Amino acid sequence: MIPSGDSPGPPGSPGGGPLDRLAGEQPIIVCCGSGGVGKTTTAAVLALAGARQGRDAVVVTIDPAKRLANALGLDALSDSAHEIDRELWDPEGAAPTGGRLSALMLDTKSTFDHLVLKYSADPAQGQRILENRFYRNISGALAGTQEYMAMEKLYELHDEGGYELIVIDTPPTRNALDFLDAPARLTRLLDNKLFRLVMAPTRASFRVANFALQAFFRTVSKLIGTEVVEDLVLFFQAFEGMEEGFRRRAQRVLELLSDDGTAFVLVTAPARDAVSEAGYFADRLKTAGLRVNGLVVNRIHPEFGADAPEGLRAMADARGDAGGRAAGGAGAGVPAAARRLEELYDNLADFIELAKRERHHLEGLERSVGQVPVVRVPLLEVEVCAISSLTEVGRYLLAAASDGRTGTG
Repeated sequence: MIPSGDSPGPPGSPGGGPLDRLAGEQPIIVCCGSGGVGKTTTAAVLALAGARQGRDAVVVTIDPAKRLANALGLDALSDSAHEIDRELWDPEGAAPTGGRLSALMLDTKSTFDHLVLKYSADPAQGQRILENRFYRNISGALAGTQEYMAMEKLYELHDEGGYELIVIDTPPTRNALDFLDAPARLTRLLDNKLFRLVMAPTRASFRVANFALQAFFRTVSKLIGTEVVEDLVLFFQAFEGMEEGFRRRAQRVLELLSDDGTAFVLVTAPARDAVSEAGYFADRLKTAGLRVNGLVVNRIHPEFGADAPEGLRAMADARGDAGGRAAGGAGAGVPAAARRLEELYDNLADFIELAKRERHHLEGLERSVGQVPVVRVPLLEVEVCAISSLTEVGRYLLAAASDGRTGTG
């Protein structure tokens, strides 16, 4: 394991870092970032920290990787919250009695199905929609559906689950923040003239629009097929009476995201492309009137001393030259040792240059997020495959902010 200065305290300990406090105080934490930067692990560590502080916590992951399920002591994750055996996450019995830890993996289609059944006038209407071929095709594949359903699951858990802490791992795509626009998009769809014509509640009003609709549908049928158009019309008509429920739900989701109880944690890695994506996420949140409450930089290389790389390479060259001069009278082993020392100096120079590049990439991002705590987690030799490995990552993730900032944004 690569060291990172002073050893941080255990997760959930008094005087913990800013993310530890978020896990102990905020009702909702949304982890944002591109794929492959440790976002899912970060979400799991935060939920674990909340449980260890006596809270009823649940983590919602998008990542189907079985290693996370294994890390949480489960054979697999499903769309229903599964409580994790307390002995696994609190083996010493140190956590307050109220602490609970649960986890689930978002199933986009199941969440959409639940939403349809919730706002159906009766079971028969809900079943008609679920069996509609157009609905079956879009419920899991429509662009932005996964992102919006992640927020629907958040609202469902908040409204019905009774959890004290909900941690959301957003989808690992550049569109992961599409849920910020989803309520407005849904309202635009429900207010669309074509949608309203197809959904006309009386036969008289439908006849008024019938000629225009027939012309439209004939044109569309030539492009995508009559069967598809029929499925689409049946879907819209089956939807009748449900639109107001969806409108209200969309507005409540947006209000929940804008509430002070919802914290946004931006997760990135120090690579240029990951930092660029994190900057994009930060801008999207700012545009939506939301703030970043913490920045996590995972897998960062430590700084090995203050020597300039140029000086180290000069020392490497000098050792090589010295080894060459000594080869004539000091025996066969000296040149090999000198070459090895030269390689070590070059290697150290490479690491220092890499660390400098990473910090240079991060400078602009840290300025853009403003005065929020920045937590840097070093590159570790830890594979997240058990609660113990989550605890090890948490020693760094939940420690004091690397930049000395202690607030929560």
